[in-house]
Amino acid sequence: MEKPEATFSRQISSQYVNAYQLHVGHCISVIIVDFWLVFWLGVIGFLLCLVGIFVWLIWPIAIGAMYVPTEVAVARRMLELADIGEEDIVYDLGSGHGRIIIMAAQEFGANAVGIEADPIRLRLSRRAIQRQGLSQKVKLIQGNFFNQSLEAATVITVFQSQRVNQKLKSKFIEELQPRTRIVSNRYTFDGWKPLKIDKDLKVYLYCLGEC
Repeated sequence: MEKPEATFSRQISSQYVNAYQLHVGHCISVIIVDFWLVFWLGVIGFLLCLVGIFVWLIWPIAIGAMYVPTEVAVARRMLELADIGEEDIVYDLGSGHGRIIIMAAQEFGANAVGIEADPIRLRLSRRAIQRQGLSQKVKLIQGNFFNQSLEAATVITVFQSQRVNQKLKSKFIEELQPRTRIVSNRYTFDGWKPLKIDKDLKVYLYCLGEC
């Protein structure tokens, strides 16, 4: 006949094993649930990143101002063709990373204003301006340049598209002062005769009124 102590011991052991198995099963269930939770959160986060990148790339096109950076040599030629000086206020429409406005202040001594709709590029250009110590000479405006006043400009630089240039003509006529110079990279203004042309780099200088 089995001793009571042995029976009790087996019961305790059996209960322990059952409890252990329940604990392990619970832990496995939690791990599986956590894995799928993390997995789907990762998938959602990845999709949100893709949507964010897509919106960032499409946003300039949606507002009619596709972003293409101006090459350094072209930017310098644009400013040279406009004969930029210390007395000038250069407005760059769609200033991107700030190449033209930084160059206008740094190399030509002008004051400059960049108008940029993209907050990310605006932040990058602001940092570049601060690094160069040009915060007193270069200002930034966030927004669509069609909605911003250009009346203070003595020089306008633009690299957009033929369609955008045509839309800008009425804004220029309405807001810009006589003798304001307009420099366009690659695209012309239909009906306006350029004052100067760099045929190699496709840079066109216009002047509003008599110059």
